[in-house]
Amino acid sequence: MQNKLKIINDPVHGFVKIPYEILFDVIEHPYFQRLRRIGQTGLLNLIFPGATHTRFHHAIGAMHLMFTALETLKLKGVQIAKEEEKSALLAILLHDIGHGPFSHALENMLMEDWHHEKLSLLLMKDLNNQFQGELSMAIEMFLGKYPRKFFNQLISSQLDVDRLDYLKRDSFYTGVTEGNINTQRIISMLNVADDELVVDYKGIYSIENFLTARMFMYWQVYYHKTSALAEHILVKILERAKHLQSIGDNLEASQNLKYFLDKDKNTSTSDDIFRFTQLDDTDVVQAIKNWSGHHDFVLSYYCSSIVERNLPKTIISSNDFSQDLIQGKIDQTNSKYNTDQGKLVVDVFQRTLLPYNSNKQPIVLLKKNGEVVDLENSENQILTSAIAKENTKYILSFPRGIE
Repeated sequence: MQNKLKIINDPVHGFVKIPYEILFDVIEHPYFQRLRRIGQTGLLNLIFPGATHTRFHHAIGAMHLMFTALETLKLKGVQIAKEEEKSALLAILLHDIGHGPFSHALENMLMEDWHHEKLSLLLMKDLNNQFQGELSMAIEMFLGKYPRKFFNQLISSQLDVDRLDYLKRDSFYTGVTEGNINTQRIISMLNVADDELVVDYKGIYSIENFLTARMFMYWQVYYHKTSALAEHILVKILERAKHLQSIGDNLEASQNLKYFLDKDKNTSTSDDIFRFTQLDDTDVVQAIKNWSGHHDFVLSYYCSSIVERNLPKTIISSNDFSQDLIQGKIDQTNSKYNTDQGKLVVDVFQRTLLPYNSNKQPIVLLKKNGEVVDLENSENQILTSAIAKENTKYILSFPRGIE
C-alpha cells in the first residue's frame, strides 16, 4: 500500500509534513497539480529574476504554517479535534485552487465576476463530490460558516497563514529582505478567545513589524512601478485580443485560451470550469510570443514589450497626471510610429494600498487579564495608526523613445 504521509523539502520553511492521507490525494489531483504552472507573482521575474515560484509552492507553505499554528493553539489549551485540523489544512491547501493564468492580473478578463475565491469554491465543491464529502467541513471553514470563527480567520483575515507564507516566500525569491517576517514568532503569539483569533499582547511589535513588512513589499515589489506596469500590460493584451477576436480576427492561441477569447464574459456554463482547469500560464505565454508579430499595432506593441522585455517608460506620482501631459505623449507616439492609435498605448493607471484596515476584521490583542483590545486602540502601538491610511500612486506609461 502506498505511503501517503510524505515529507516535502521546502526552501522557505524546511521540511513540510503531510499528516493526513486526504491531503496527499488532493495534492496529487490534476486541479492542484495545475498550480505548478501558475506563477505566484505573475511577471515579477522581469524585475526580480528569482521570482519564478508558483502557487503550488505557496499552497504547500501555507498548509505547513496552518499545521504549525494549530499545534501552537493546542499547546495553549485550545481544543481542536482531528477532523477540524484535517479540514483546516484542506481549506488552506485549496484556498488558491481557483487562480487562473498569471493569478490576479487576468482575474476578471476571462469571465466577469469570476474572482479566484469564487472559482476556488466551485473547484472545492467539485473535489468534495469526488472525495465523497471529505471536504465538507473545509468548505464551511473557507466560507466562514463553521461555528468556530478562528479557523476562517487563520485562512482569510488581516493576519492569516496565507499572508504569512506569501510575504516570507516572495521576500525569499525576490531577495527583498524587508518582507522577511518572523513567521515562527508571530505564530507563537497566536491565541483564541471566545473562538476568535487573537494575539498575545506581548506580540504587538511582531504584528506591527508584519504589517509594515507587508506595506514595504507592496510598494517595493508588487506595486513597484515596473511590476505594476507588467501586470497592466497583461490585462491590455487580453483586452486587445478579445476585441480583435470579436471583430473576426482569428488569433492564434491554444484551444482553451481561444475558448475564453471567444466567450461572452457575462455568461458562464458548467463547461467553463473544465476549460478553466486546463488553462495555465503556458497558454498565455505561448499566445504572447505568437502575437508579438501580429499585424495589429497595439497587440504586437504590448506583446513585443513583454517578450523582449522592452517595457514602456513610466512616471510615478502621488497625484493624477494632467490631460495636457497625457495628450502630448499620445501625439508624440502617433508621430513616432506613424499611427493614430497612440491613445491605446499611452495609459494612466493607479495602485492603491491600505496596509491595515481597522474597520475590516481588526487584529485583536489578548491581555494577561483576559481583556481584549483592537490593535489600533492599544496604548503600546507605535506604527499601526500611521499605516491605517490609504495611499494611491498614479503611473503614466508610454513608449520608449518618447520624451
